Amino acid sequence: MGEPDVEAAARDALRSFATVMGQRAEMLTELLVARSTELIAELPHDPGLVDLLAGSVGSNLETLTHLLRGHVPVDDVRAPAAAVEYARRLAQRGTPPGALLRAYRLGQQLVLAWAGDEIAGRVRDPRTALRTSQLLTETSFAYIDAVSEDVMGAYQGERERWLAHRSATRREVVEALLRGERRDAAHVEAALGYRLAQHHLGLLLWDDEATVAAAGAPEEAIARIVAHLGAGTPLVVPHDRGTWWAWLPVDAGADPRGLDLPAGSSLRVAAGRVAHGLDGLLATHRSAVATQRVAQVGQVPPGRLVSAADPTVRAAALLVGDLPATRALVADALGPLAADGDAAARLRETLLVFVQERESHVATAARLHLHRNTVKYRVDRAVALRGRPLAEDRLDLELALIACRHLAPAVLT
Repeated sequence: MGEPDVEAAARDALRSFATVMGQRAEMLTELLVARSTELIAELPHDPGLVDLLAGSVGSNLETLTHLLRGHVPVDDVRAPAAAVEYARRLAQRGTPPGALLRAYRLGQQLVLAWAGDEIAGRVRDPRTALRTSQLLTETSFAYIDAVSEDVMGAYQGERERWLAHRSATRREVVEALLRGERRDAAHVEAALGYRLAQHHLGLLLWDDEATVAAAGAPEEAIARIVAHLGAGTPLVVPHDRGTWWAWLPVDAGADPRGLDLPAGSSLRVAAGRVAHGLDGLLATHRSAVATQRVAQVGQVPPGRLVSAADPTVRAAALLVGDLPATRALVADALGPLAADGDAAARLRETLLVFVQERESHVATAARLHLHRNTVKYRVDRAVALRGRPLAEDRLDLELALIACRHLAPAVLT
């Protein structure tokens, strides 16, 4: 046979093979479903979803059969309704999209392997058999390309709708609780998908740039904090375009202090105090909100985490409630030491640590990584600028230094 005869014979053989595939569709469907659920652990294994997977596989095989017979041009191929519905259900379950794509690749691999044996046994001429296999491979790739685009589009669209609906439901429940509307704990847990009888760390993440690109920004930051604390699966509730609320299941002594976000992050994070149970869920959120106010007034730069686990932050959260009174306190307790500038800031920070370390030059030097003589010089200079000894109005002095640490420049003279 000449080459045109080989091509024609191969196309005839492909149509004949398509008929056989249609006759074996039930067997192939069972094989593909069994292998997919065995090899792709992420796919749901409950009976309802397995039945839907079988419907998706069977309808895909039927559509591919029509394509191989030449009943429909490849440009007109669309994903079967059962395949689209299966993709949507996976999106609702939170199944990774890669598992869906892998199922299609695995299905194509198994069909081609089975087809190779069938073609070899039915087509005697080697060149015709080879060309038939090539045509099958080309057609199946074109089919998978067209259908996978449809099912992934359905997956993404459903995932976005599902997440938006779930986020709205969670936000509604949380806001009702914050308003003081008491609800049954079991109802709250079911609505939030989050266990209440544990210790919680409330987080408040925000992005002042509020760009569209920031929509997925908190995921990496929260994952970093979860890993740092060894926390469980978090509850995340988008509050508005640039603000997210989150709760992390943690140990009672969890402390996120000292953790910053990746370089270049435009997010800021306020962490509350760890608390337990339903009341704790609300309490840790409220302390995160108070901490955010401190960070905003103090103009904390992007990429920073401010935590209510720091006692000075908790004190600043009280002081920020009445800034005029706090400014007056700072001016009265510190005098010229309350000036806005780097030199005065260094003196204030050294003096605050010195007070916290019970006026120990050695302990202050160790904590600030300074020489003892440097600490002594700075403390003496700070006291001289203040114009009063440390023992005078000691409480006002410490509160004023805390205010300057966290609320500058809003409270400086």
